[in-house]
This record gives sequence, C-alpha cells and structure tokens, in this order.
Amino acid sequence: MGDGKRGTICLGVVVGAHGVRGLVRVKSFTEEPGSVAAYGPVETKDGARRFAIEAKGMVKDLVLCRLEGIADRDAAEALRGTELHVPRERLPETEGEEDGWYHADLAGCQAVGADGRVYGRVVGVQNFGAGDLLDIAPEAGGETVLMGFTDENVLEVDIHGRRIVIDPPLGTFDDGGGAGEGDE
Repeated sequence: MGDGKRGTICLGVVVGAHGVRGLVRVKSFTEEPGSVAAYGPVETKDGARRFAIEAKGMVKDLVLCRLEGIADRDAAEALRGTELHVPRERLPETEGEEDGWYHADLAGCQAVGADGRVYGRVVGVQNFGAGDLLDIAPEAGGETVLMGFTDENVLEVDIHGRRIVIDPPLGTFDDGGGAGEGDE
C-alpha cells in the first residue's frame, strides 16, 4: 500500500466521560452517529495517539464509545475535547453533486462572491455546537473570518474547481463587503 496520504477526516470529538469504566461520550460528525466507530482505529489530530474504537450505545445525541487503553473515568475525562480522526482513504468515495465532498475537502478552496470578488481561502470548517462555520483567511490578510455555512451564505461548492461562491452577511469581512454591497 502506497502512502497515498490525502489527510485525515475528523469523525467526532470526545465531549466527556460516561460512567467509571472508561467509556467516552462522542459528538459524532458522521451522517449516522453510530458509524463514528465503523472505519477502524481513530487517532488524535496530530497522529500522536491511536485507539481501537467500539460504539457501545447512544445517550441523547452522543455516542458512547470504548477506546482501547482507556479503562477508567479519569483517563476518559482527560480526553475531553480530543478530535477523533481517520485517514481519508478509509472513508467511502463520495457520490452525487450536492454531497460529493467532505468538509475537509473545502480547505484550500478560494472563496469568491457571485460578482467574482475574491474574499480569501477556506482554511477549514468549524463547529462549536451551533452549526458549521467556514473558516476563511481573507485575501487582504489578517485574522481568519468565521462565516455560517448555510444555504444563504454559500451559493455554490465547486470542489473540482477548488472554489466556493459565497454571499457573506454584511459586515462579515471588515471592509463592509458582503450582502447588500453596492446598493447605494
């Protein structure tokens, strides 16, 4: 097997311990939450730690998982906030026009307005619990900008062309660009 490394995909994040025997509660980012354990061993974002993973059940919208080597509540709680990644090649190929990509595929795409204005480049997709946010490095430099990844804000995703077409809300980018610009 060649190295074929195309990066990793984050399947979920540990949000805390469950019980005293080392189970962790995982917020899954997979379409079916329980499939967070379906793609083999997971690793931390930096690849420093690797765990065999087994889904044991659900509590509300969280998946209870056993991670190899985690045997008590303290060890489980120490993993709070840990993202669980798998190599991209372990996931199935995407199909269809709308769902033909993973969030990780957006990194590096140019963010342009419908009018052709270049806003910057996508550096990632974040989710702090209230929905997905595009993390965009502005063309003009400076700190990245977070913008809701909604149908209103993202008009088109062209993975093959490495660009997304956006209509950012007014004030998203410091220069006042965005929806309603030029409506004087």
